[in-house]
Amino acid sequence: MKRLLIAAAIGFTSFAAQAADIAISNKDAYAKIQNDEKNVLFIDVRDPVEIMFIGSTDAVHANVPYMLVDRTQWNAEKNIFRLYRNPDFINQVKLQLAKRGLSSDAEIITMCRSGSERGEPSAAFLRENGFPNARYVVDGFQGSALKDGTQAGLRIKNGWQNSGLPWSAKMNPEKIYRPDQK
Repeated sequence: MKRLLIAAAIGFTSFAAQAADIAISNKDAYAKIQNDEKNVLFIDVRDPVEIMFIGSTDAVHANVPYMLVDRTQWNAEKNIFRLYRNPDFINQVKLQLAKRGLSSDAEIITMCRSGSERGEPSAAFLRENGFPNARYVVDGFQGSALKDGTQAGLRIKNGWQNSGLPWSAKMNPEKIYRPDQK
């Protein structure tokens, strides 16, 4: 019984270390880009239309959407268009790695709007598909929405955009995902 408890404790510790290892702060991600670390790919995983309205940072190497919006299917229950996983996500990440001469062991950092809806799931998906060093930016580009007060719903407390890191409302045509170009 004692061995079983020790094995369970080691397994839990390993799982907890891996879970912590998957997250990275926006400032640490930016430092890696500023230091020109060679074994890093930094991708914005939002749908390009979202980037068009919210903005992005030129610190990312590319925009490779993890989820795409299907504008032909409306979800009346959630009052949104249907989202679906980009069926070519893995291949598009591989293409971005190849463009930079990187292998699947490179550190791939993903960033979405808040960190939780696409950032963390995309990093986990990459890890499940042979990219062991995938990570995501905690709090994403815009950060969490305020829960209380007169500014409830606004995203003004954390995230890349609210941390004083460089960003722009303009899209970079060299980095934005466009299905007509690979």
